[in-house]
Formats: sequence, C-alpha cells, structure tokens
Amino acid sequence: MVMTTCLLIYSAIEYKIRQALEKSNQSFPDMKKKPTQKPTAQWVFQCFQGIELLYIHEQEVREIVLNQEPRHMPIIEIMGLFCQKIYS
Repeated sequence: MVMTTCLLIYSAIEYKIRQALEKSNQSFPDMKKKPTQKPTAQWVFQCFQGIELLYIHEQEVREIVLNQEPRHMPIIEIMGLFCQKIYS
C-alpha cells in the first residue's frame, strides 16, 4: 500500500510538471541537454541534487541558495510560490 501511494505521488508530480511546461510553452533540458516538455520526475529530482541552502549567522541570519542554475527556474516557477520562496 505504501509503495502504491509513493508511485501515485510520483506520477502526480510528473503529470503536473509536464502539463505546466506544455501550458506555459517552456521546456526543461533532458539527459542529452535537449529541451523537452516531458521530463521524467526522476530526471528532475536528479537535476535538483546538489542545490544547497547556506545560512550565514551575522547580525541577521541570511540564506543563500548555492548551485542553482537557470535550467531550474521553469520547474521552480511551476511548483508555485512556496518553492519560489525557498529557491530565491
């Protein structure tokens, strides 16, 4: 039952990304670095590996997003305001 639920969520994420890319006429680079409107969720997750959030504690706590590239922006925009706040 847990595996089925995980696959359902995985499919829903992939569906949302593909529909939003098609609707907004944007693309995401595939493994061969060619633009596609139908990336797999696995590829999107792999592309986001390595993005880190650095906290600098001075008088104020500052957050800096490291290793973010322009190719990530279409997916971040698709995922909504919550993700946009995290990655900006």
